[in-house]
Amino acid sequence: MRSIQFILTGVVFLMALSGCSSSRGWYHLPPAEFDEIDYGYEVERAQVRNIGVGYIDEGEGDDVILLIHGLGSNAKGWQRNIPELSREHRVIAVDLPGYGMSDKGFYKYSLSFYAQVLTELLDELDITDAVWMGHSMGGQIAMVAALDHPARVSKLVLVSPAGFEAFTNGEGAWMRRVLSPEFVQDTTIRNIAVNLKSNFHDAPPEADFMITDRIQVRGASDFDRYCYAVAENVEAMLDEPVLDRLGEIAQPTLVLFGKNDNLIPNRFLHGGHTADVAVSGAEQIPGAELVLVEKCGHFVQFEKPEETNAEVLRFCLGN
Repeated sequence: MRSIQFILTGVVFLMALSGCSSSRGWYHLPPAEFDEIDYGYEVERAQVRNIGVGYIDEGEGDDVILLIHGLGSNAKGWQRNIPELSREHRVIAVDLPGYGMSDKGFYKYSLSFYAQVLTELLDELDITDAVWMGHSMGGQIAMVAALDHPARVSKLVLVSPAGFEAFTNGEGAWMRRVLSPEFVQDTTIRNIAVNLKSNFHDAPPEADFMITDRIQVRGASDFDRYCYAVAENVEAMLDEPVLDRLGEIAQPTLVLFGKNDNLIPNRFLHGGHTADVAVSGAEQIPGAELVLVEKCGHFVQFEKPEETNAEVLRFCLGN
């Protein structure tokens, strides 16, 4: 397989690690429906293709930044970016179908499907174009949108994007086999903590909700459909690689990577250095800017929000 990266790439091996000490309180958290999770913002909904899509809408103006989360995540992961970015722009942070406050179903998931849904969401909100800012899988979705719907993407901001790393057919087949809905559904509380903390170089206390929310929604009535979405999204990234098309991206592009990303490249399948993957990918996008953030892991926008917000505003405002 030519290219893919996703949040859970090292999950099977991380399960054996013991570097994360869990809290006993995690085992007593009450179950919750997805729409009972507090995002700290009002979550609105729009109907797109008969799918209810949840989104946060903050700030005003004609300049819009569309925030697209990664695999297994949701719009809440942008909570340390929305306040600053919305000072200068209208910010739309979306829950992709299958996640968070959006409808979950046994859809025919693909990156093109997500790019089309987000384009139609912009139509519903009367937005002509936007800066598409995607994290991890969201970055790969943003690149697909830039290629397939170029008029709707004014600029690209790619945060630890999937799509820059080359994988063999055998590695892709292994990922398809391992990341099943049952595997996602059966993840233990301890492994939830280990997996999520692997997204950081030094996980801040503010990130604990990523563990507790994930534990609580194990009891949600549509949790099985969330697990289906995660597994199908792995297939989607494998089925729509962008590595060979990076040279076709015409939009101004900013790429952000943490120097200590534990997920890119996949250290368990073939190893390598994050900077090498970041430089190689960014160099293939005409005129792309690359910023490597010190002492930072995969979840750049949450671990280093000040640096992320400053770079994004500089890039979007053109100064």
